Amino acid sequence: MTDPSRARLYEELSMESRRYLAAYVLFNQAVADHLGLHPTDVQALSLLTAGPEPLTVRQIADMTGLTTGSATRLVDRLERGGYVARTPDTHDRRRVLVTPVPERVARVTALWDDLGRTWRTILDDHTEDELRAITRHMRRANDLSHTQIQYLRSLPKRD
Repeated sequence: MTDPSRARLYEELSMESRRYLAAYVLFNQAVADHLGLHPTDVQALSLLTAGPEPLTVRQIADMTGLTTGSATRLVDRLERGGYVARTPDTHDRRRVLVTPVPERVARVTALWDDLGRTWRTILDDHTEDELRAITRHMRRANDLSHTQIQYLRSLPKRD
C-alpha cells in the first residue's frame, strides 16, 4: 500500500508535470513565432544540432513522428530559411544529409542562450546533488518518452 503522504506527492508531481509540459509547448510556440518558424521546425533544429552528425530526412521523420513527406516539407522550409543545407552523403551517394548552417542556426542559439540565462536562475539555489537528481530525472523522462512514443505509434489510431 502506498503511503498517503507519498501518494499526495505523486499527485502534486503529476499536476506540476502536466503544467510544465503545457507551459513548454506554449513557450516553444512563442519561440517559433518570434523566429517566424513553425514549432515543429524549432524542435527539428534542436534535434539537428544536438548530435554530432547530420541527419537524413528519414531520420528526422522517425525522430519527430512525421511522415517522410511532411519531414521533407519541414526540411524544405528550413532550407528556404537558410537554416539547413542538403548535402550528399560521402559514404552513400543515394542518401542526402540535412546539415545545419551554423551562421543561420546561430540566430536560434543566441535566442536560446539569452533565454537560458533567465531559466538557469531557477536552478541557482539547488545543490549539486539536487542538480544531479534533476538531470537524472530529465534523462530518464526523455528515455521513457521515447519508449512511450514508440508504444503509442504501434497502437491503432482511435476515432
